[in-house]
Amino acid sequence: MKKIIYTVLALTLVITSCEDQLIQEPNTNKVSEGFYTNEAELEEAINSAYAALQFSGNYDIGIPSIGEIPGEDAYDETPANDGGNYGELDQYSVIAQNSIIANIWNHSYQGIQRTNIVLNRISDISFDDENVKNSRMGEMLFIRALLYFNLVRVYGDVPLVTEEVNNPQEYFGQTRTPQSEVYNQIISDLISAIDLLPVRTQTNKMRIVKTAGQTLLGKVQLTLGNYNEAKAQLLSVVNSGSHKLLPVEDVFAADNELNDEIIFAVQFASGINGNSEGTDAYRMFNPTGRIEGNMTGTKGHGVLKPDFYTLYGENDGRKGVYVDVLDSGIAYNNKIAIPSTVIGDSESDWVVLRYADVILMLAEIDNNLGNTTESISYLNQIRTRANLANYAGATSSTEIFKDIDLQRRLELVWEGHRWFDLKRQGRALDILELSDVNRLLMPLPASQIATDNALEQNPGY
Repeated sequence: MKKIIYTVLALTLVITSCEDQLIQEPNTNKVSEGFYTNEAELEEAINSAYAALQFSGNYDIGIPSIGEIPGEDAYDETPANDGGNYGELDQYSVIAQNSIIANIWNHSYQGIQRTNIVLNRISDISFDDENVKNSRMGEMLFIRALLYFNLVRVYGDVPLVTEEVNNPQEYFGQTRTPQSEVYNQIISDLISAIDLLPVRTQTNKMRIVKTAGQTLLGKVQLTLGNYNEAKAQLLSVVNSGSHKLLPVEDVFAADNELNDEIIFAVQFASGINGNSEGTDAYRMFNPTGRIEGNMTGTKGHGVLKPDFYTLYGENDGRKGVYVDVLDSGIAYNNKIAIPSTVIGDSESDWVVLRYADVILMLAEIDNNLGNTTESISYLNQIRTRANLANYAGATSSTEIFKDIDLQRRLELVWEGHRWFDLKRQGRALDILELSDVNRLLMPLPASQIATDNALEQNPGY
């Protein structure tokens, strides 16, 4: 009996020791607890939240891919490349092991954690200028709202985390939060951000400003079908006088970034830090084997369909500027600059919000509200800038919408809007000839389901 007792005691000590080793405070928590204690250190945390938007799952590759490839205007020219991940988006056959889907989830939540670190600490830290402190809070609220807006549109219900995660083990068992609650948080964050953010000037245009918050909130409200609320926010952008439509050739020019049409862009730069600060969008989304100068190795994951290119009229000023064709006749997005260093290092910023989208959203909203004259007036701003005659079609809301929709396609091509437009308008199944409504949401990453069985997979996956 003594031997048995001694054995049990020994095993207990071993188990306790093992538990102590397994349940440890994360190194990141130890670092953050001893850091972020003053304004300079907190600015580093703020910069890291901005940097998260450059991650491959966010605005380098992931969100652009999912915003365009499932739509009707782009396709994957080489669907077997890169493990078939992009081909699955094109063919509506995405599986839970898809790396794009995993990166969007992981990198979005990494960005959200970075914003939560700042938001949970900034109140206790003194800034030399209180206006700067307010602005930084607004910036973090905007980024968190943007990332959750992407998540909820991609996956539906998602876990809602608004506190800094100090111990990841405490979050095991958290279920998915209903979309309605996530949207309520997004709206709350953006309303607070708008109050805190400054107006746009030539010295702060590289940061998130008030019109960015108003534009994003307008887009969120439009997605929810709240037309009057969306219109109020978007009119605030128009009335701010901070933005305007530029000649088409100036909008995406590499030497004219952050111009007055750009409301918010994720910034990239070429030739910096070992050529690691540029975007990989040129390589991924251009026709396979496209050769410009010494640049080879394009992947063909975002080629434009031939029938899309023919939608541009001969006099359309966007033809040959926003999109162009190779000698082979294959059409491609011309909004991304050709790299000058290595194939994955383009200097082009990824434009998330711009003024042309504001005008087209207002045209759509007024058309839905029955304000025909106002809707056509907004529509004509886009047509005039594109060197097209004013709208002269029938004045029924159905016919006006057809041209608004066409102009959204031609104007905003390859800016990551099309798939989300079709979904919010309830037209994705018909336009894309899909029979399975489950395909309107992407699967939760298999790695997440395997890690925490409290997360339920979307139906059909």
